[in-house]
Amino acid sequence: MTTTSASPTAGAYVWEPGPEYREGARVARFARAHGVDGIDALRARSVADVSWYWDAVVTDLGLPFSRPYTRVLDLSRGVADPDWFVGGELNVADACLTRWASDPATRDRTAVVHEAEDGGTDRLSFAELDDRARRAATGLRALGVGRGDAVALYLPMVAEAVVAFYAAARLGAVLVPLFSGFAAGAIASRLQDAEVRAVVVAESTVRRGRTVSMLPQVREAVAQTPSVRDVVVVGTPGAGETAWSDLLAHEPVAGPAEPMAATDTLLLAYTSGTTGKPKGAVHTHAGFLVKTASEVAYSFDLGPGGVFCWITDMGWIMGPLSIVGTHANGGALVLYEGSPDVPDLTRLWRLVERHRVTMLGVSPTLIRTVRGVDPASVARFDLSSVHTLGSTGEPWDPESYEWLARVVFGGRVPIINFSGGTEVGGSFLAPYPVEPIRSCSLGGPSLGMDVDVVDARGERVRGEVGELVCRQPWPAMTRGVWRDRERYLEAYWSTFPGMWRHGDHAIVDADGQWFLRGRSDDVMNVAGKRLAPAEVEAVLVAHPEVAEAAVVGVPDDKKGEAVWAFWVPRTGATADEADLAETLRRKVGEELGKPFAPSLIRRVDQLPKTRSAKIMRRAVRAAALGQDPGDLSGAENPEALDVVRAAVRDG
Repeated sequence: MTTTSASPTAGAYVWEPGPEYREGARVARFARAHGVDGIDALRARSVADVSWYWDAVVTDLGLPFSRPYTRVLDLSRGVADPDWFVGGELNVADACLTRWASDPATRDRTAVVHEAEDGGTDRLSFAELDDRARRAATGLRALGVGRGDAVALYLPMVAEAVVAFYAAARLGAVLVPLFSGFAAGAIASRLQDAEVRAVVVAESTVRRGRTVSMLPQVREAVAQTPSVRDVVVVGTPGAGETAWSDLLAHEPVAGPAEPMAATDTLLLAYTSGTTGKPKGAVHTHAGFLVKTASEVAYSFDLGPGGVFCWITDMGWIMGPLSIVGTHANGGALVLYEGSPDVPDLTRLWRLVERHRVTMLGVSPTLIRTVRGVDPASVARFDLSSVHTLGSTGEPWDPESYEWLARVVFGGRVPIINFSGGTEVGGSFLAPYPVEPIRSCSLGGPSLGMDVDVVDARGERVRGEVGELVCRQPWPAMTRGVWRDRERYLEAYWSTFPGMWRHGDHAIVDADGQWFLRGRSDDVMNVAGKRLAPAEVEAVLVAHPEVAEAAVVGVPDDKKGEAVWAFWVPRTGATADEADLAETLRRKVGEELGKPFAPSLIRRVDQLPKTRSAKIMRRAVRAAALGQDPGDLSGAENPEALDVVRAAVRDG
């Protein structure tokens, strides 16, 4: 029997929709238009006939195909190799940009707002964004970039990232977004794998008040990548490089974008795992567009005039998803460049108030960080514009989730906690604003996603932890791992015949609410019982003096694996470390069972995280055991591993 934590679903729902959402939400209007009563009935119909659903999405959102498709889905090559929107042609640049810029009613609406860490802002209308994208496309073409060429973007969250994204897409080039914190080696491995033709890079960015150079890393990486012929610099270029301003000096190209087959590659989204060769997920013009547009419209309830802001990076899937999903729906995209807790922990709320954000995307770790302020300091900000909250990337703990939902927003805003990934191109699981939502819940399957939880035999389970799988394909499903067919089949299709295995552990409770229990390769085996780190972490961070925690399994002669825990104190914490460790150990034993009480608990000042604020558990485990943590190119603060090592050594 799989061991799970006390369910966070016990008790009242955190979100109960009122008439504004039950009747006015875009997903509610979609359901009514098709004679479907309620979100659960819509979920069922959307997977009973996935072709019907995704075709209805295209029509409902007005997504323009320059050549209509003749068939929604062709499975003649098998479930692992679906063809979507057969015979159709379109270009993401036209679907997300041209149609709004060419309409007198929408051309002057705000498309992009950028705010830097120092508070400086700039904004572009759809017409201005379209003009710059066309100019940049002309400039790239003059450099020799064309259809099928790979163009890498090594940029912070600035307006130029959006311009470059659409410029390359207009030409039919393949986009390769890179995490803005990568070191040269990580950049080079991705440039080489994709055989990148040109790189657009910022000379520098600012983070925590410090200028961070970006151009030197690209120069070092390009020196190892013979395929790169041009480097375009936002800033001051060096010898042989091209200034971004020179691209914009070209006359804008007229007419529609390069017509692309629905299945033509739009971008390669590289996963940033701690070890191994980078894995490029292949996303297409039609598939990525339709899936992300539906996410933003139906999950996050954003339409024309909405303001979307997600604290993320261009190198994570949420960067491209934010761009395409927002603009496919005619919304404005707010980009924040810098650390979201600078100059203080109220920066996030100031950003919302200043730009009247209607959909705010955050990570649980970010909320655990900003919880360290007096609630009165949050209450002084006007957050009334917020209509939905988004979250992804890691499990929530109930205290942080409910602080955000109840204390900050007074229960008036739903948290759309959705889960998917780089290879998914969106979500597998998500609640919708039209349904009640329990604390930390992922609601249920996303529309059009035939997901399930199965045991080791591939049979459906409920009330216990199992593997998250998907039984049917979806439009944004990666068309493979770039140039590595066997890796694609091994990673996703080899465990359960005919089902996509995602690598997440999940549970569906008695009320039909879905929860994640962490990555299946993170799960610990303690005395023959499986336990997800997130279950222990949730108990630890429930203590008022614990801001965040990381839990790992380490080899143990008696138990197979023992539980080790590392915790970061909340601001103002005063408890004696030894006393608190014993309190935490006892609490875990009480809630999860004595075998799962951590044998080692150490206080640390920080934990290693990615730029998107995910705690890097495998790196924590390696540091704790004195092992090589592997590739740390995705780490925001690799120095935190020295803190973990010292805590084990000196504790």
